[in-house]
Amino acid sequence: MSSIRQNKIEAVIQAELSTFFQRNASEICLGAMVTVTVVRVTSDLSLARCFLSVFAGPDKNVVLENIRANQGKIRYEVGNRLKNLRKIPDLVFQIDDSLDYAMKIDELLKKK
Repeated sequence: MSSIRQNKIEAVIQAELSTFFQRNASEICLGAMVTVTVVRVTSDLSLARCFLSVFAGPDKNVVLENIRANQGKIRYEVGNRLKNLRKIPDLVFQIDDSLDYAMKIDELLKKK
């Protein structure tokens, strides 16, 4: 169960990551459109799992590897924007495949 503070931090990190990916789409995202769908912060606020959707560009895995390679730079930039947080959580990026899963289930239901 997430606390109110965790929910607020998750929302702020999600908003900052979204603007960061919009501004640096060509460099960090390799020209792809990256959307931050969900951010989950651990209870001790030391780790943030960021789920990303990748559209219109190179392969998802290539974009994800480039984002992971620039993870330190991303955390630094987000930390500069969020000066009111004492400690910026470590960012872990993962592909959010829930849309693909939902589309697959929808296809299966249409076949019946």
